[in-house]
Amino acid sequence: MRPIEVLKDLFFLERGFLNGNHFVCRCERPVLIDTAYISDFDDTARLIGQLGIDLGDVGLIITTHTHCDHIGGNRYIQEKSGCEIALHSVGKHFIDSRDDWSTWWKYYNQKAEFFDSTLALNDGDTIAIGPHEFEVVYTPGHAADGIVLYHPREKILLSSDTLWEDDMAVMTLRIEGSRALFLHQESLARLSDLDIRVAFPGHGPPFTRVKEAISRAKKRVEDFLKNRQKLGDDVLKKIVIYTVLMHREVAEAGFFEHLMGTPWFPETVNFYFDGEYQRKYVGTMEHLFERNLLMRRGKVIYTTVRP
Repeated sequence: MRPIEVLKDLFFLERGFLNGNHFVCRCERPVLIDTAYISDFDDTARLIGQLGIDLGDVGLIITTHTHCDHIGGNRYIQEKSGCEIALHSVGKHFIDSRDDWSTWWKYYNQKAEFFDSTLALNDGDTIAIGPHEFEVVYTPGHAADGIVLYHPREKILLSSDTLWEDDMAVMTLRIEGSRALFLHQESLARLSDLDIRVAFPGHGPPFTRVKEAISRAKKRVEDFLKNRQKLGDDVLKKIVIYTVLMHREVAEAGFFEHLMGTPWFPETVNFYFDGEYQRKYVGTMEHLFERNLLMRRGKVIYTTVRP
């Protein structure tokens, strides 16, 4: 995907599902917003470099939340440049206290590295991205430390994983807590109050039908509240795909045992489906194969989802 110029010298780089989208501000001390997943850092560095940015010159990284697909390049870029890293005060606590559960990394067996968090952001703050000033809006739900960035004059929202166009980011209640869906409702309500011309999400392309996207997300949360097993199925499908993406491909023989050895899979099945591990594994895999989201190549499984 070609970079999209959001504002003068501020570019949006669309990635996939394993790697969150990110932004590059080409200014005197370059600013990055999010840095994708660690295993694909070479691609991230190449894309940033194509915009004429030397990683050693980066002055600031803004992290929208501390999930692995948004912080993958933070440590390396900071070591190379000595840059500041700004994130919500809750996320700063996670990083400062080396809490790899609240960040989901350990729970989902994800690769990630800690970094030095240097600046705490809070709701209502204003942060300069080159010559452009954005408002910080705290949006917990998907992530306890989630923020979006809003440019009121141009009505631009950098919505991260708080708002996607047609789907919704996974909700991990076992980490985020039993109030997570209600917090996400509140966050969506806050977005409803903003005058938004275009949104640039954490995954997927930018979109302009923002009110419709918010309505769809609200309806999805309501459905999850009415039927918790729908939420359980959503977690299983999304994280199975993410697990395959992390490995690029997995041996089909032994994949069930691999999932059973993680913290998240047995706990999710216990929480939503009374411990029916084999049945939920088979049903989830069949669904993903039927939709061609998972494919077989000999004895291995891979996904058609873009990383």
